[in-house]
Amino acid sequence: MINSTKIKGVLAPVCTPFKADLSPDRERFVAQCRWMLGQGSGLAVFGTNSEANSLSVAERIDLLEALLLAGLDPTRMMPGTGCCSFTDTVSLTAHAVKAGCAGVLMLPPFYYKGVSEEGLFRHFSEVIERVGDKRLNIYLYHIPPVAVVGITPQLVERLLKRYPDNIAGMKDSSGDWSNTKTFLDQFAQNGFDMFVGSESFLLANMRNHGAGCISATANVNPAAIDKLYREWKNSDAEAQQLALDIIRKATGQYIMIPALKVVIGHFTKDPGWATVRPPLTELSDTQAKTVIDDLKKIGFDMPGLG
Repeated sequence: MINSTKIKGVLAPVCTPFKADLSPDRERFVAQCRWMLGQGSGLAVFGTNSEANSLSVAERIDLLEALLLAGLDPTRMMPGTGCCSFTDTVSLTAHAVKAGCAGVLMLPPFYYKGVSEEGLFRHFSEVIERVGDKRLNIYLYHIPPVAVVGITPQLVERLLKRYPDNIAGMKDSSGDWSNTKTFLDQFAQNGFDMFVGSESFLLANMRNHGAGCISATANVNPAAIDKLYREWKNSDAEAQQLALDIIRKATGQYIMIPALKVVIGHFTKDPGWATVRPPLTELSDTQAKTVIDDLKKIGFDMPGLG
């Protein structure tokens, strides 16, 4: 039904480092991605926690090219390509497919609210038809707390019927397990891969035929999350899940993106990592100290980084 190059497991919406002038820092970006691959995580570059919607189409293409030129494996990549403009989505998606990426993570067009299922279907249909490549694997991105515009089971069913070779799965960042379970029950055993948007749901997802998780915290804790993905049938799986939840709580007590950048900057000994693009702002010194102190209390580390 679906292409054999599909990707499963743990992926990180990779934080995008910026220089002092707010331009993307290719060198830092490549180094962080290489470290995460070595820790067992795939790369969902240009996701929400990548500040993707603060990046231009040209910047996203340039950063993906930097990863390819550095020799990083595109079959472990799922770039975010969903934009409000279907022509921008087509450009990013076609580039990712030609680069050999395993799939793309695609937001619905999110500016207009209250749009119909027919409108969303036409959007995704236009993208698929214009890319026109059988290698295309689309992972639909459901994140109603941010996008408001969401993905419904009816839309998935309709897209799968029309494009069974291109609609590969979905990331559910609703934070509502009952919603994830609905999609799992209806589609997961028919080759449709469900990723949860937080490792807090990873064990439950795997127990219900899920494919893994695409989680912000994989930027800083990839090896432990990957361990649970691989060992979810083990007797200590629930203890592993609890340990992951504790780390997520420490990093998620403030706005996640600047908090993750603080953590990366601390363990790389590179304070420049803290830079975010407006409208986001950095954590205060007090907030940053709280995050790092809370992680130190539980013995957290990022081995091999920096």
